[in-house]
Amino acid sequence: MSQTAVDKHFINHTMLEIRPLNNLSVYLDRLIKGRLWLKVIIGLILGAGVGIVINPSTGFVPENFSLSLANWLDLPGQIFMRLVQMIMIPLIFASIISGIVGNTSENLKAFGIKLLLYFVFTTVIAITIGLIVTFIMKPGQYVFKLGGFPNSGEKLIEPNEQTNLIENIPDTISKLIPNNPLESILMGEMLGVVIFTIIIGVAITQLNHDTARPIIRFVEAIQKICMIVVSWAMMLVPYAVFGLIAALLSKIGIEIFLGLGYYMIVVILGLTLLMIFYLIMVFAFTRKNPLKFLNLIREPQLLAFSTASSAAVMPVSMKTADEKLGVSSNISDFVIPVGATINMDGTALFQCVTTLFLAQAYGIELSVINLILITTTVVAASIGTPAIPGGGVIILASVLQSAGIPIDGLIIIIGIDRILGMFRTAVNVTGDLTASVIFNKFYGSDKNITFANKK
Repeated sequence: MSQTAVDKHFINHTMLEIRPLNNLSVYLDRLIKGRLWLKVIIGLILGAGVGIVINPSTGFVPENFSLSLANWLDLPGQIFMRLVQMIMIPLIFASIISGIVGNTSENLKAFGIKLLLYFVFTTVIAITIGLIVTFIMKPGQYVFKLGGFPNSGEKLIEPNEQTNLIENIPDTISKLIPNNPLESILMGEMLGVVIFTIIIGVAITQLNHDTARPIIRFVEAIQKICMIVVSWAMMLVPYAVFGLIAALLSKIGIEIFLGLGYYMIVVILGLTLLMIFYLIMVFAFTRKNPLKFLNLIREPQLLAFSTASSAAVMPVSMKTADEKLGVSSNISDFVIPVGATINMDGTALFQCVTTLFLAQAYGIELSVINLILITTTVVAASIGTPAIPGGGVIILASVLQSAGIPIDGLIIIIGIDRILGMFRTAVNVTGDLTASVIFNKFYGSDKNITFANKK
């Protein structure tokens, strides 16, 4: 038998042997049937009420007691976050490899490149929406009229230095491939982990069947272990949401919160427009009712809204794509894990709006070169944003620095980021599911997307 025939034989057998991750989500069924999303909403409402009551500005409790109580209320949320961060890398590693091995090599070449181009396209659309909304509504000008944000006087980046940043783009592209994968894993550099995993997954498809069998079984075992840990973490979600929201509102001053309300409205409006764009894409490519699509994905959306973590919702997103949207498991196993890492449209929009908001608040006029630089940096930064709560703000510092905007204002943004993070994560998950149904239309096993009839 020739080597080509052996490879085809291996691929055909592999597609049957790999158990898709959404089939392993049986560990989450008990939580889903128990209406976890309803418990999350109740926890959100109760947490907001408790947070407002124990806020020192209300005068009901002393400041020291409020701070101590907030730390204890925050504990379930911190445990949840650490469980998610702990399991995120092995979950993404196993999911991407299973998705790659489950596709033929010819299908993967065209599929992978087009998926990357699609993600870049939707990210640019998100940034464009952010630019338009922010320039029209000008949320930062209100803050500027009130005196603006505090500035430490840190030197801004000059135009010639900005040009040098653009010239360093080839060097940045070359560094996308990690020279030390273990370092990327330890440092949580998700883009490096994804690229390393994709390379390993493609290499596995070139092995003969006997050599690859133990590797595939090992990947399947990792998937099972990850799902068990995720199920443990998900049981904490209602308590985590209650504690996190209560702790957040107990620390934020009511006046500051109301003062930033207009900025929050602009971000949420931009995210709403991006959501409408997704629904238009679903209708244009699948000819299915966008409202039905929105109804079918409400479960992962609600969980994404409550956890503010794309990684934590991955198993539920895969289950929804497979069972409710009729997406082939080979498609969902690859698109959703990759999307949870590099398809951060909601985060890109948030970073763009926040950058322009801070520029307006500091009274900084941005030139065309500045806007091009911001767009380029946001695209790169959103791809490298960790799929964890607060990841957007962590990366936003690099965007501000590249645009010559003081990062002092981030202290203010961090205070309300938890709330905005819930909205943008729900949009990010919607974007991943939208990509799944679109690519399933052309590359799925049935070559056609059919939304399952679920009541």
